[in-house]
Amino acid sequence: SILLDDNSTFTGEKTALPNANSVRGFDVIDTIKTQVEAACSGVVSCADILAIVARDSVVQLGGRTWTVLLGRRDSTTASLSAANNNIPSPASNLSALISSFTAHGLSTKDFVALSGGHTIGQARCTTFRARIYNESNIDTSFATSVKSSCPSAGGDNTLSPLDLATPTTFDNKYYTDLGNRKGLLHSDQQLFSGGSTNSQVTTYSANQNTFFTDFAAAMVKMGNISPLTGTSGQ
Repeated sequence: SILLDDNSTFTGEKTALPNANSVRGFDVIDTIKTQVEAACSGVVSCADILAIVARDSVVQLGGRTWTVLLGRRDSTTASLSAANNNIPSPASNLSALISSFTAHGLSTKDFVALSGGHTIGQARCTTFRARIYNESNIDTSFATSVKSSCPSAGGDNTLSPLDLATPTTFDNKYYTDLGNRKGLLHSDQQLFSGGSTNSQVTTYSANQNTFFTDFAAAMVKMGNISPLTGTSGQ
C-alpha cells in the first residue's frame, strides 16, 4: 500500500509523518515491476517484489539470505492514518516500541532483531536533535561529532548514518553502537538502557551469526502479517 499515490478515494501513506522526506526509491520498484511484467505479465505482485528486494538488498550489503515466501497480492487502497498510528516514533520509549510490535504478532525478540535493520540508512537531524542535545545516556564524543552536522536550531534535513561505524554494511555494529551508548535515535538507545532487551543487544553485539539468523526469521514472520491472497487485492 505504501506504493500507492493519493487519489480521489483515499490519501496514501507516502506523506504520513514517518514516511515523508524519508521513504524513497519508489522508482526502483517501478522499474523492476515494468521489467517483470514484460517477461511474465500479471503474475508477480509489487508486494512480493518489495519482500524480495528487502532480502536481496541485505545480501548485497553483506547480510545473509533467507527464503522469501511468495504469493502476496497487492492492496488497492492505502491509509494515511494507519501509517501515522502504526509506525513507531523515534521518540518512543521501550514499552511503547515493544507494544507496537506485539500488536502485530511480533515478539520482543523479533522487535530487537528487526531493529538491526538500522545498521543501514540515515536519519534526519530533526529526528535525533533532542537526543544529542538533551539526553544523558549517550557517549559524549559521539554526541559532539553528530552535533557538528546537526545544529541546535535549523538544518532539520541534515542526515547522519544510523550506524556510524559501518553505515553501508549489513552487520551487527548497530548493537555494538548501542552498547557504547552511540545509538543515534532515542528509540534505538532504548534497546540498551537498562531494560529487558539489554541482554539480547549484548548477544547480537558478540555474535553476528545469531543476529543474522534471528533477523532472517523475523523478516519472514513480518512478511506473513495479513498478506492479501486468493481473491483479495489484485
